[in-house]
Amino acid sequence: MKDPTKPMGASSSMTMIHQNAAAIDIGATMHMAAVGPDRSSEPVRSFGTFTADLHRLADWFAECGVRTVVMESTSVYWIPIFELLEERGVEVFLVNARDAKHVPGRKTDVSDAQWLQRLHACGLLRASFRPSGEIVELRAYLRQRERLLDSAASHIQHMQKAMTEMNLQLHHVVSDITGATGMRIIRAIIAGERDPAVLASMRDTRCHSSADVIERALTGHYRAEHLFVLEQAVALYDVYQHKVAACDVRIEAVLKQLGSVRAHEGDGRRDASGPPPKRQSRQPNGLAFDVGAALHSLLGKDLTRIHGIGPYLALKLVSECGDDLSAWPSAKHFTSWLCLAPGNKISGGKVLSSRTRRSGSRAASLLRLAAVTIGRTDTALGAFYRRLSARVGKAKAVTATARKIAVLFYNALRHGMDYVDPGASYYETRYRERVIDNLQRRAKAFGFVLQAAVAPVADLAVS
Repeated sequence: MKDPTKPMGASSSMTMIHQNAAAIDIGATMHMAAVGPDRSSEPVRSFGTFTADLHRLADWFAECGVRTVVMESTSVYWIPIFELLEERGVEVFLVNARDAKHVPGRKTDVSDAQWLQRLHACGLLRASFRPSGEIVELRAYLRQRERLLDSAASHIQHMQKAMTEMNLQLHHVVSDITGATGMRIIRAIIAGERDPAVLASMRDTRCHSSADVIERALTGHYRAEHLFVLEQAVALYDVYQHKVAACDVRIEAVLKQLGSVRAHEGDGRRDASGPPPKRQSRQPNGLAFDVGAALHSLLGKDLTRIHGIGPYLALKLVSECGDDLSAWPSAKHFTSWLCLAPGNKISGGKVLSSRTRRSGSRAASLLRLAAVTIGRTDTALGAFYRRLSARVGKAKAVTATARKIAVLFYNALRHGMDYVDPGASYYETRYRERVIDNLQRRAKAFGFVLQAAVAPVADLAVS
């Protein structure tokens, strides 16, 4: 086995950018740490993953004079040591494993840690984006809320199944069984009510179905085993709704804390421009507070002016990307990070591929969702989506529209842009002008002059 204290081959001739660099090969039960060969007589050591072991690892780095550490984002095992080193003032680089995995011959834990340390010392690894501590906390609460809503949705399906087995067709005459009408009737059934007329009288005045229709739908056979399943499904649904409400309280508190911190920092871009957005009607599974007003207080901008981005979607985008987008020098860098920009795989002057990279980014998924929604609107972005969808297909149109929304989101947060939609007719007019310019250019290239018709084609045919 090669002596780990010696430099690794030709890499020893590379210029050192980070003199006090170290690396950690992350594992589930063991971390392999490496420092420079001149920092310790044993530059590669293994540590356990218990808290005491992590503190010993941090102490060893301090003894070796380490100021910056690189580690790969392996599952969630990197989070404890990442946070511990950050608390101690160490600059931590979290890198994507694909940036270093293609180097052959270094597949053991020892050599992998050494190679990471060497690459980082030479400045060849880029740190992945990780938001600030407050944004990370907000992101954790929102992601937990999404998981709770997914779990609650499965119990809604259990309720529907139990009622179908009893031939109670409530979910066919009520659009949402978890609404006011649906839950009143279901809870009454669990409490022992069996009269369809009494149950139908519990309908909300806003319900579209009449009492007679609901009464006929609630005529069935109530078997004990199906009622038991229905009761448990409702109980579990209530538990998840209670947990979701607890998440809402935490999310509101974090937003208020962020708003006070940003106000204390005195960022001029966050001065509120214009009145806060109007409070929208509460959507299903919406947060329990006014998200639009909270975001306007934090950002000083109304992101909902960008079509396709509602208050809840804007909040989730802020939780994934942060409220300060200075980590990306331009909108092009931002869209490239989201994997929404075309690729540039070029060799020998020939474009081999311009496909966008695959990505598991939650922010990119949210923007794609916004693009699908905006395609049905009478806006400039909606017209762009429909035009592109007819020409290259819906998949590429979604990606291109999501990129446009990402650019608007970036400019609104980074540069304080106030977006004003020019309208679908504006986009269509510009598109027509571009087509005419192209036709005139091609006609001129062939020695012709393109002229507008004096009268409509139908009139010329009649004359």
